[in-house]
Amino acid sequence: MGQSGSTMQLTRAADYGVRVMIHLASLPAHQRARLPSLARATGAPESFLSKVLQALCRAGFLASRRGQAGGFEMLSSGRRASVRTVIEAIEGPICLNLCLVHGASCSRKSNCPAHPVWVRAQEAMLGVLNTATVADLAIEAVAPRTRVTAESSEPA
Repeated sequence: MGQSGSTMQLTRAADYGVRVMIHLASLPAHQRARLPSLARATGAPESFLSKVLQALCRAGFLASRRGQAGGFEMLSSGRRASVRTVIEAIEGPICLNLCLVHGASCSRKSNCPAHPVWVRAQEAMLGVLNTATVADLAIEAVAPRTRVTAESSEPA
């Protein structure tokens, strides 16, 4: 057990998934974006991001179209999605500890002093992830760009 980092962190796939959803939600409705531009916008390798985008399409958050006018488009369900549902579309259910896995049983649960702490931590984490929507985060992402544009266009 070294100090190389925590195991309780989002995967790169989940992080890229949230980033790409925010980026697509910040575009005008029905606008499509191609994989290369999404990779540049999110800082993700194209081959890796492609798999993430497939998972988001399967979840019904994005639509993809091939061809000259193709690309990925945000669906209304994607705009309404919470950060939790985006992460779970890519990674599956979020669970802080094995004893909290739905349907699983832990023989120490009833006499484990840490179990109530794990339950509260899980509830708090999921509560935060449930309340943050893609649409809200996209508004936050656009706001700084709008301020910069307005400031740069003001007369000196």
